[in-house]
Amino acid sequence: QVQLVESGGGLVQAGGSLRLSCAASGRSFSNDAMGWFRKKPGRQWDFVAAISQSEDTQYEDSAKGRFTISRDNTKNTVFLQMNCLTPAYTSVYFCGATCRHPFTSRWADYDAWGHGPQVTVSS
Repeated sequence: QVQLVESGGGLVQAGGSLRLSCAASGRSFSNDAMGWFRKKPGRQWDFVAAISQSEDTQYEDSAKGRFTISRDNTKNTVFLQMNCLTPAYTSVYFCGATCRHPFTSRWADYDAWGHGPQVTVSS
C-alpha cells in the first residue's frame, strides 16, 4: 500500500511563497516518478509539475520559472516550491506517485495520491 502525506498548505499573500511537501511510504520511492496537480471546484485535475527518478522535471507553462519541483530520496519526499504566487493559484494541490517513466502529466497514470492541502493566495 502506497501512502502519500502532504504538508505545507496554507494562506499566503500575493507575491509570496509556499513550499509543499509530500512524504511517501509503502513502496520504493526512488523507483517512482512524482507529480503535483491542482484541483479547483468545477474543474478537472490540472497538471502542475512532475519529476523523474533521475530528477528531470516537467512543468505546466504557468509554472515555469515560478514553481520548482524537487525530491529527496533519502527522505522519500517530493517538494513543490511555489514563488510569486497570485490569487489565481488558489487551489487544492495534490501530489501523486506513478510508475510511468520518466514522468507523466496524465492524471490517470498516477496510482497514489496525497490528501490535497488547500493553498490560498490573498490579494
